[in-house]
Amino acid sequence: MQIARDWNTKDEASGYEGYVLRFHVRTEFLNRHEVHVVGDSTHREYWIPAAELGEFNRSIQGEIELLLEFSAEK
Repeated sequence: MQIARDWNTKDEASGYEGYVLRFHVRTEFLNRHEVHVVGDSTHREYWIPAAELGEFNRSIQGEIELLLEFSAEK
């Protein structure tokens, strides 16, 4: 939430918008990738190579939920 709200809304490349999504990914797929810390120790994320995007998408289970959305004040 912090990245979507505080970083993305100030970033032209993000269109000054940030989104918080929730979805489940098969454990077998995620176990092949390392978790990286970005920003500070509370921000942990999987780095999935672009070449594996198709496999990543096929590994999503169930629905993708939009939880929050933020945009820069105009």
